[in-house]
This record gives sequence, C-alpha cells and structure tokens, in this order.
Amino acid sequence: MARDYYEVLGITRTATADEIRKAHRKLAKEFHPDKNKSPEAPKRFSELQEAYDILSDSAKRAQYDQFGRAGGSASPFGGRGGRSQTGGGQTGGSWQNVNPEDLEEMMGGLGGIGDFFRGGGTQRGRSGRVAAQAGQNIEIEVTIDFMTAAVGGTRNISIRDAQGKNSAIDVRIPAGIASGGSMRIAGKGHEGSGGGPPGDLMLMIRVAPHSWFYRDGIDVSIDVPITIVEAALGTSIDVPLLKGSVKLKVPAGTPSGKKLRVTGKGIAPANKTAGDFYAVIQIIAPTDLDPADSEALKKIGGKLPNPRENRWG
Repeated sequence: MARDYYEVLGITRTATADEIRKAHRKLAKEFHPDKNKSPEAPKRFSELQEAYDILSDSAKRAQYDQFGRAGGSASPFGGRGGRSQTGGGQTGGSWQNVNPEDLEEMMGGLGGIGDFFRGGGTQRGRSGRVAAQAGQNIEIEVTIDFMTAAVGGTRNISIRDAQGKNSAIDVRIPAGIASGGSMRIAGKGHEGSGGGPPGDLMLMIRVAPHSWFYRDGIDVSIDVPITIVEAALGTSIDVPLLKGSVKLKVPAGTPSGKKLRVTGKGIAPANKTAGDFYAVIQIIAPTDLDPADSEALKKIGGKLPNPRENRWG
C-alpha cells in the first residue's frame, strides 16, 4: 500500500510550505542515490520526490488533502477502502467502478479528473495524449568566493538531471549576495513531461571567508596593523579596497580598534546605495627589542600618564 505523503516526508498535515521544503531537502540529501548506496535508496528517493511534488504545490496539496490518492485507499467522500459515504449509509463501488463522466460531474467539473481515470492513473487530455506536467526543481548548494559575492561575477555550475546526465551552465552572481541567500534560475531544472515546461534551478549560496576582508551586511572591514610609534605620532598608510586602494591618514594618538571610514567603498548592490569601507586599526607591540630600545621606551613610559588611573573607581 502506498504510504501517505506526509508520512513520507515525516511532517504533520498542518506543516507550512517552509517546513515541507526543509523536510524534503534534508531527506533528499540523505537518500540521494549518488550518496546513499543502499538498495532502498532509489525507491525512497523516488517517494520523496513524488511526495514533495504534490505537497509543495498548493493546488495539488488541497486536492490530496481532500481526496487522498485517487484509486487508492482514500475516497473523495471521506470513506476508506474505496467506499463512499453519503448521509448515514454506505454505497458500494470502488474508484475504478465509477464512470469517469459521472465522477467528473460529481466533482463539480474538476479539470482532467475523468481523463485521469481513463488514462489508468496518468493524467491525459481528451485527445488521449499525456497532459503537460512541469518538471521538478533542482536544488544545489554552492560555495562562492568572497570577492564574487561582494562585487558580482560569473560562476560555472554543474547540474545532474533526472537521468544522471551532467551539464554545466554559467550563472551570473549579483553583487552583495550573502551566505544563506538563494537564487532561482528559471527553466534550468528537470525537464517537464508531455510538453510541460522545465523546472527551475534553486541555488543555496554559501560564501567562503576572505583572507583580509570581512563584512557586516553591505559594509566591508579590514584589520590594519600599525606600530606603537605610528599610533603615537600618526602616519599615512595605503589600504586595499574591494577595487583599488586608498591612502588613509592615521591621526596621532589613534587607539587600537579605531575605525577609519571610507564612505561608499563597501558592497554596491545593483540599484542600491553602496555600503562603507572601514579600516580597523590594530596596534602591534614589538616583541624583540634590543636593550637600548627597551631602555628608551622605559624612559618614555615614565613620562606618560597612567591610562588606568581613576578608571575603575
């Protein structure tokens, strides 16, 4: 007996669309035949795809919730075992024994229901041809480098279709996409049947860290090390940006952790105001002073005010 679609995905009948998608994604990864080599994996994966196809489509789900699997154990009138219930009595007769035209009339003209039974379980048009069905989406998790995510670029994506055939397409990555974001590429999913349109390619984005840069939304920062002399006396330094570089003036007496802002040089998403760029000062103390330099610093230190005096009470 065919399993209930909700049971297949391990969800309740009140599950939201997002819960359905997450459940399918988790189980599809677990039972994908490319990763799971158990004999049951292909059958389990096929069940998952079938259940997701129905429950992820609001119209199909509503029909399934009301009628169950046509030709199966659920009756459109709420009975079990193919027997209908009207009023207080039961009338015999299974799904297979119902005249398609009569059933279609009873259903209030639900498109294609009679054709479904005439086709023995495959939806067909009145001409006898298989009705068009859209292809399923393909979901892929893709890791892209920091710079491509920040300024945009093109990424070559490998795709495997339902028949196991590999192909590759170039995908344009928009500037500013963040880790955890997603992209939909229309028409690049599995092929449809009966002349139906293909599904879409769904990309789940992960962004790899950068050696220097890090981001907060559309703002970008870089840690800039300076010596204690540069911090005390001030200096000018060249700092790399996402594109090009900039010369920044470090004022005398700049503390560690000070942020020097460069307006509008952060991430610039299309048709939006660009973020800012921050050089975060990090004072690096020397660790290998010779005796003469150590003595000189001691003399200077003796002249400086104690920065902790009266700080804690």
